[in-house]
Amino acid sequence: MEPAASTPSLGSYVESWAPAATTDEDALPPGPAAALSAVLDLPEPAAKAGDRLPPLWQWLYFLEWPAQSELGPDGHLSDARFLPPIPDRQRMFAGGRVRVEEPLRLGEPAERVCGLASVTPKSGRSGELLFVTERREFRQAGRTCLVEEQDIVYRSGRSAAAGHPATVDSTALPHSETPWQLRAQPDERQLFRVSALTANAHRIHYDAPYCRDVEGYPGLVVHGPLLALLMLDLVRRNSPERQVSSLTYRLHRPAFAGEHLLATGTPSDEGRGAQLAVATHREARHASAEVTFV
Repeated sequence: MEPAASTPSLGSYVESWAPAATTDEDALPPGPAAALSAVLDLPEPAAKAGDRLPPLWQWLYFLEWPAQSELGPDGHLSDARFLPPIPDRQRMFAGGRVRVEEPLRLGEPAERVCGLASVTPKSGRSGELLFVTERREFRQAGRTCLVEEQDIVYRSGRSAAAGHPATVDSTALPHSETPWQLRAQPDERQLFRVSALTANAHRIHYDAPYCRDVEGYPGLVVHGPLLALLMLDLVRRNSPERQVSSLTYRLHRPAFAGEHLLATGTPSDEGRGAQLAVATHREARHASAEVTFV
């Protein structure tokens, strides 16, 4: 009897994978920032032409619109420069970091340089994982303004969603004693608009039957970036005079359309930063973040 063939490790697929950096340009028009402000129900645009772009709002720009034929069954790209060449790839956004040298200005042409920062295979409770960190440098007028790193986790093969509620409770309210609080209840309409603004075709955000039958979720999944934006909006609302110097955010567990969210924030005693989180009635930290001020 011949021995069974061993399954190649994820690391073996990326041993020689070294995609070259890319450079893109964007005029940073005020339209997308005004659109996101409307989606977040702000009374007026958070930034206009010539204003500082709030942290993480760079996600509205440098968007990629691939041909429809280039999308996989889940809505993600089937192949792209910074997608690791592993079979039956499943992607999860884990978090990231941003260092702000000076804020981007709306209405001024900007340049973005993207490159691969690191690729690290790891073993978890659900099997082998591949951690990929993409580095993005944003420049205006020849100066580096932002440096962002995004951490994406990949696995080979589908895994059933576990530990999630069987149904979505749209009535229960989370509570907190933190000084900064912002309530939200994302619904299908808001998730659709966020997907459109960020060129995100992942079906878990707009296709409820796909969420339940294929991914095993009880309902549409709230975008991880939307959770991060809600946390950072606490800073804009409660400490508008402070400029963010750096931020680190993590995405822990998914939240679902219809659930009541509570973004919470606690500024440090010295006023040098703040601790942020997003909770539901069932989880204290769907996302967390730490910011420091200039």
